Amino acid sequence: MAVRLLSHELSDLCLGKPALRSLSVTSTIAEALEVLKTSDDNFVSVWSCDHKAKTSSGFESAAGFCDNYDDDDCRCVGKVCMVDVICYLCKDENLVSPSVALKEPVSVLLPKIPGLVLHVEPSCSLLKAIDLILEGAQNLVVPIKTNLSNKRKQHQKPSPTVTVHKGREFCWLTQEDVIRFLLSSIGLFSPVPAFSIDTLGIISSEILTIEYHSPASAAIGAISRTLVDQTSVAVVDSEGCLIGEISPFTLACCDETVAAAVKTLSSGDLMAYIDCGGPPEDLVRVVSSRLKERNLNGMLEHFSMSMSCGGFSSSSSDEESMAASPLPRSGRYSRSMSYSARMVRRAEAIVCHPKSSLVAVMIQAISHRVNYVWVIEDDCSLVGIVTFSDMLKVFREHLETIA
Repeated sequence: MAVRLLSHELSDLCLGKPALRSLSVTSTIAEALEVLKTSDDNFVSVWSCDHKAKTSSGFESAAGFCDNYDDDDCRCVGKVCMVDVICYLCKDENLVSPSVALKEPVSVLLPKIPGLVLHVEPSCSLLKAIDLILEGAQNLVVPIKTNLSNKRKQHQKPSPTVTVHKGREFCWLTQEDVIRFLLSSIGLFSPVPAFSIDTLGIISSEILTIEYHSPASAAIGAISRTLVDQTSVAVVDSEGCLIGEISPFTLACCDETVAAAVKTLSSGDLMAYIDCGGPPEDLVRVVSSRLKERNLNGMLEHFSMSMSCGGFSSSSSDEESMAASPLPRSGRYSRSMSYSARMVRRAEAIVCHPKSSLVAVMIQAISHRVNYVWVIEDDCSLVGIVTFSDMLKVFREHLETIA
């Protein structure tokens, strides 16, 4: 069984994975927003080659077939998500005129950190993939074979924003994909998964925190960093007890106007604003009022338009009706609610204790679709954080002994 696990290639992990939606590196941020708002994924890949194609509406999007694919000249150079846009709009100059800021190329959002997204072949081994992730890669771009003949390609309209090169589409693998795969063979690692995270020494004290009453704007830099680290910003009280979090995973389910809330609310109020069910009306009014006080008329207009598009209301009856009926999957966002139609996330932190077992923490993180779990004591004092990367280190060491 152990030998069989080690024999797995990345193509085995790609089964059932959807093809990447993509943008050209020359696309505008506004075009990136349109793709993100209609995507089932929090991230969209950015490519250095031109994938221009006309959609049914005539909108020119970064999509299509690239028959002259070249490994050196045409590559995925990064990824962007709604959090990148939110942090970008939080800059003072962009708050003044967000409509102008959104016309900038999407390349300005890409982090200047090499190796976050890497191309690998389907034959790449599981061990090699884990090593690449532990070296800093967040997404491994893998070609997936398609059976499109040249004749069929000529008559088939390409799906908007799907990247295809010479009959090959691409997917990407994440830390979560690898952790899920290892969890399916967890018995091979016995007894390690039953050990506590404290015993395994994988609780990290390198965490970013902000006090509950502090301005949320003070956390903008930390939010950007946690997006890269795939963690979160802990919101604590004056005694260091964990109250909640400002998570990129939650912000990714919001829309770009949350930048206005980040710049005008306290950290505690921001948690309430982005919590599931949509922002409370009183906080919406506070944001509008403070934008007006600061003469941020450009963002105020953008914010007000977004809030009015869906006839915003956060009454209990609306919340009950939303809970009673399934959210549609056709669109990613309920714009007035600032929430994903695909998945609604809470600002409530996912926690465990130092004595929690490794496998229990793995299941917690996977079930909540996050890459980390906060570690607290019984009095809610914050101990640290456990990440997928920390977990992978444990499994990698164990795999070394059976290789």
